[in-house]
Amino acid sequence: MPSERTGRVELLQGTLDLIVLRALHTMGPQHAYGLASRLEQVAASPLSLNQGTLYPALVRLEQKGWIKGTWQRTASNREAKYYSITKNGQRGLEAQTERWHRLAGLVHKLLSTEG
Repeated sequence: MPSERTGRVELLQGTLDLIVLRALHTMGPQHAYGLASRLEQVAASPLSLNQGTLYPALVRLEQKGWIKGTWQRTASNREAKYYSITKNGQRGLEAQTERWHRLAGLVHKLLSTEG
C-alpha cells in the first residue's frame, strides 16, 4: 500500500469533515490553502490534503450549512474564499465529535480484546 511506504496518513471517510470543522472552530476563518497548510503542520504524521480531498469536503460542509464561505483578500492581496464555522456547524461538530469518540472507543475495545 502506498500509505505504508510513505508513512502518510489516510483519512477515514467522514473524518476530514470533523477535522475541518474542528480546525475552523479553533483557528477561526481560513482559506483552503491556509487550512491545508496548517493541518499539515500540526499533523504528527505526514498528511496530504490536496485539492481533490479538501475542496469536496469544503463544498459538502458548505452545502450542509455547517460552514460559510466569503470572498476576501489574503495578506498577499489575492482573492480567496475564507470559510468559517456556522452555528449549525458548531452543533454538527459536537455531534460528530461524540460520534467519533464512540467509534474510537469501540475500535480500541476490539483491538484490546485478547483472542
